Amino acid sequence: MKHGWVRELLGWLGAAAIAVIVTGQVASTARGDLLLRDSDSLVVPMFVRSILEGQGVDWAMSTVLFLPESAVFALLRLALPLGIDALLLVNAIVNVIALYGAVRLVAGRRRAGRAPVAWSLAAIAVFGVIAATETSASRDSAELASLLLTTTYYSATVIAMLASVGIARRVCDRSGRQRGMLIALGAVAAAATLSNPLYLVWTTVPLGAILGFAALRAHDRGRMLSLFWWLVGGTIAGLLGRIPLAAWIENSGLGYAKPQLWPESAASYGELVLERLSTPLGWIGGVVLAALVVLAIRRTMRASSRAERLVAASAWVLPLLVAIGAIALGTNAARYLEPVVFAPLLVLVADPKRPTRLSPAVARVSTAVVAVLLLVGAGLSVPRVAQAATSPDADLACIVDWVDESDQVGAGQFWTVRLPKLHLEDPTRLVQVDHQLNGYEWLVNRRDFDSTAVTFLIVDAETQSWELSLGAMQVNVVECGRYAIYDFAPEEVPLGFPHS
Repeated sequence: MKHGWVRELLGWLGAAAIAVIVTGQVASTARGDLLLRDSDSLVVPMFVRSILEGQGVDWAMSTVLFLPESAVFALLRLALPLGIDALLLVNAIVNVIALYGAVRLVAGRRRAGRAPVAWSLAAIAVFGVIAATETSASRDSAELASLLLTTTYYSATVIAMLASVGIARRVCDRSGRQRGMLIALGAVAAAATLSNPLYLVWTTVPLGAILGFAALRAHDRGRMLSLFWWLVGGTIAGLLGRIPLAAWIENSGLGYAKPQLWPESAASYGELVLERLSTPLGWIGGVVLAALVVLAIRRTMRASSRAERLVAASAWVLPLLVAIGAIALGTNAARYLEPVVFAPLLVLVADPKRPTRLSPAVARVSTAVVAVLLLVGAGLSVPRVAQAATSPDADLACIVDWVDESDQVGAGQFWTVRLPKLHLEDPTRLVQVDHQLNGYEWLVNRRDFDSTAVTFLIVDAETQSWELSLGAMQVNVVECGRYAIYDFAPEEVPLGFPHS
C-alpha cells in the first residue's frame, strides 16, 4: 500500500480531466441549452441567488427540494467570481467528479492484487462515452447520462444511490459490526430522501430487495438485515424531515403516480428508446449499456464474495426494478429512468482486480499513455468550456437591458420568463404567470407575487397563446430576436390569484 495516496490523488485528477472533457463535449452541442438556458435547469441558481441576496426564502418547490445541489452551487458562487453560465459549467464538472467519488467508494479498499482507482476511472470514462453520444436539447429524451451535468435533474440523488451501494459494499468487505458505516448509510438515505423522495424508488426499494434476498442466506443474515434496516430507517427519517418543509413543497409527488396509465407509460418509454436507437450515436450508447448489463448478470452468478455479488447485482437489479416501477406507476418522464444508465457502471468495480497479464513495465507505460491522453483531452476541452460559458446571447442581453432600464414590472410564462429573470439586476421585476396572467407558483420565489399588476409581457416561441382582454389598450412591441416585449405602459394589467 506504499504511495497509495499518490494513486488516489491521480485518480481524482484523472476524474477531473474526464469531467472537463465531458462537460466541454456536452456544452458544445445542442445539449448545452439544457445546461445553461432550460427553464427547469435554472431553479437551483435562482434559488441560491434569492437566498444569498436576501430576497426571501418563501419558495414554491416541486416534490424535489434540491438541497445538496443548492449547497454545492452556493459554495461555488461564494468561492468563484464567475458569471451564471460559467458557474453552471463548473458545477457540471464538480458533479462528474462527485460521480467518481461515489464509484470509488463502491470499488472498495486498496489491497494486493486490486486496482480500484484504475477501474473507477474506467467506469467514469465509460460514463463519459455514453454522455458524449447525447447531443439533443430535449429534456424528455432517453439521453440520461448527460443529465448529471445539470444542477436540476437529480444529480445528488444519483450520487446518493451509488454511494449507498458503496457503503453497503464496504460493510460486506469488512468483519465486525461496522456501526460507523451503517450510520453513514442511514445518514445518506435520510439526506437524499429529505431532498428528493425519488431516492425511495431508486435505492431503498431495489437495494432493499437485494439485501433482503441476501439475508435469506444464513451466514449473511445479520449483516444484511442491519444494512436493510439502516437503509429503511434513514429513508423514513428523510420522509419525516420533509414535514416541517411542507410549505415549500407544491406537489407531494403522489399525483405523479397513475397506475391505470401503465400501458401508455410502457409505450412512451418504448418510443423514447426507439428514438434513442435511431441514430448511430444512440446505438453506441445502447450497445455499451447492454454490454454492461450482460456483464453484470454474468458476474452476479460467478461472484466469489458477498461484496462482489452485492455490487454486481445492483448493477442490473436497480435498473430493472426502477424501469418496472416507473411503468407500473404510469409515469412518462425520461429522467425517472436515470438508474438505467448509472447503475450498470458499477459492474466495472464489482471485482476491481489488477490485470495479471500485464507486466509492471507495461502497466506503467499504459498508465503514462492514459495520463497524457487525459491531460491533452482536458487541455483541448478547456477552451470549449470557456466558449460555452462566455458565448454572447444578444437576444437575452436585449431583453435584460430593456427590463433593467425600464423601471417597470412585467410578466412571462414559465418556459419564457425564467432565463431573463435569472439574469436581471432585480429578478422580482419579472413575474412568472400562466396564460391567463395568474401568478404561477412553481419553482419560484413567492415574493414575486407581491406585485399585483404588470405593464409589459415577454413572449417567445414557447409562450402559450394568451387569454387576455386588453380592450383598447395601446401596445408597443419591442423586438429582441427570439423574444418580443409587449409594452403597454403606463397602463397596468392586474395579476390574477397565484396558483401552483
